[in-house]
Amino acid sequence: MKNLHFKDFFWNSDLTCTGGYDAIIQYLNDGKRTCKEVEDFMKARASIEEKYAKDLLGLSKKVCGHNEMNSLKRSLDMFKLQTEHVSLSHLQMAQSMREEAKKLEEFKEKQKEARKKMEQQMDALHKQKSSQFKKTMDSKKTYEQKCRDKEEADQNVNRNTNTNNTKHVEKLYSKAQQAKQNSEEADRLYHQNVITVGKVRDEWLKEHVKACEMFEKQAMERINFLRNTVWTHLNQLSQQCVTSDELYEEVRKSLEQCDVQEDIEHFVNLRQTGDKPPGPVMYENFYSGQRSPTVAPPSRLPPPITRRGPLPDPNDNDTVYSTVPDAGYSVIQY
Repeated sequence: MKNLHFKDFFWNSDLTCTGGYDAIIQYLNDGKRTCKEVEDFMKARASIEEKYAKDLLGLSKKVCGHNEMNSLKRSLDMFKLQTEHVSLSHLQMAQSMREEAKKLEEFKEKQKEARKKMEQQMDALHKQKSSQFKKTMDSKKTYEQKCRDKEEADQNVNRNTNTNNTKHVEKLYSKAQQAKQNSEEADRLYHQNVITVGKVRDEWLKEHVKACEMFEKQAMERINFLRNTVWTHLNQLSQQCVTSDELYEEVRKSLEQCDVQEDIEHFVNLRQTGDKPPGPVMYENFYSGQRSPTVAPPSRLPPPITRRGPLPDPNDNDTVYSTVPDAGYSVIQY
């Protein structure tokens, strides 16, 4: 299938019409607007990634499993570390996105400057073509009018050929001659203008073809550049997913090394307080000072009352009881 090109399909039958050229310019302006929209989109996405990266970095600094120990603590520390690495990778991706947006902006400005020169040249040609065409059409009207004046003058001479008024005939003949000269001059000027507008047209045709070829090339470059830019953007996002998964895989590997029983034993060995439980609470009799040999709880009945023997009779002649050799003895104990 034959490729279609701008230079073959954007002409107009009217020499002064610029409809085809204007359609191409509108297409290029729409393309420039698309470049700006994609550029703004990528800058906005970069800002989102940067904010997410900073929030994620702040989150990685928060306390998480500070009081944990052994293998689970190592896994949680790895979890925080890789979260920090993920945040840094997102920050790097945000910077890469801004660089791609900058390249797109530079590409857009470069095309704008190249187009500006060509558009200025074409605008000048359009004005020259329109002006010369108007001048040619005006000279054509003058030429046609002078031709009609000449024909009218010739007819007047022919109608008065047989008249006896010689002066009148000579006057008509003089007017006819003047009308002929005027028509010849108008014809020369008209013919000259036609040649001039033809040269302007030829120059415009060449420049129009050049402009179409240049604008088509710019359009192709723009489409290709935008396609590659979006492709690169998607590659960055995909690579970020791969990078994040690789970092998370390190956490998964650490979690695989997390041993529940080992952590339990580590805690026991580190914080154990003894391997023997406390003994039973024994019942102690207030009066006998004996301890109950059984583990059974004390009875709720009152303890049995032990009766003492009768008090000694002070009138008894027991000298051991009644006589105390120590003069300082007293029953009051201090």
